[in-house]
Amino acid sequence: DCPGKEGVGGRRMNLALLRNKLYMGQRRKTEPVVESTTTAGDHGTLRRSQSDRTEYSQKLQEKMAPQAGSSSPATLLQEDEGQVSRRMMAKRVKIIAELMQTEKDYISDLDLCIKEVIQPLRNRQIARFDVDGLFSNIELVHQVSAKLLSLLEEATTDVEPPMQIIGEVFLQIKGPLEDTYKIYCYRHDDAHTMLESYEKDEELKQHLRHCVQSLK
Repeated sequence: DCPGKEGVGGRRMNLALLRNKLYMGQRRKTEPVVESTTTAGDHGTLRRSQSDRTEYSQKLQEKMAPQAGSSSPATLLQEDEGQVSRRMMAKRVKIIAELMQTEKDYISDLDLCIKEVIQPLRNRQIARFDVDGLFSNIELVHQVSAKLLSLLEEATTDVEPPMQIIGEVFLQIKGPLEDTYKIYCYRHDDAHTMLESYEKDEELKQHLRHCVQSLK
């Protein structure tokens, strides 16, 4: 047959249909592979994301962890028992020294109060001024505090730190401390009320002001 335009057009159409069939067939064959590859890629991305989060969490924990030099349970467990014992003993020595210094400062304040305020007011014998009512048994407080400091010094002077028994000192002076401060605390509110009334009296107020200037 002599090919005409319709024959050529038909062959072109057949070739186009063939290419389409081949393309679709190839696509059907490769689609599962593509899906599998895509799925694997997604899982790979998720794994990397989880790894990043884990790394970030680790870095954050490192930043939040105690810095070198601070004590943590894990660090203490790793240390030698002798080192822990020495550190605890050094801390105990500092606490005892602070306790004794605080008691010394307290007694010094009581000394000033008695010498610069109470005794001068008693010597003036001011009418309407009840010195004992105002200051209660503060001189007895001074005595028992001085006794406590003396016992503390006796328990620590020329005594190795492991042999310094401080608890026994407080047990020994427990009774006198209770008896003394029981009276002082019981009279405290009345003394405060008395002081307020004296501050309203100009003459008595001048005596108190003079004592305060002596303290300064």
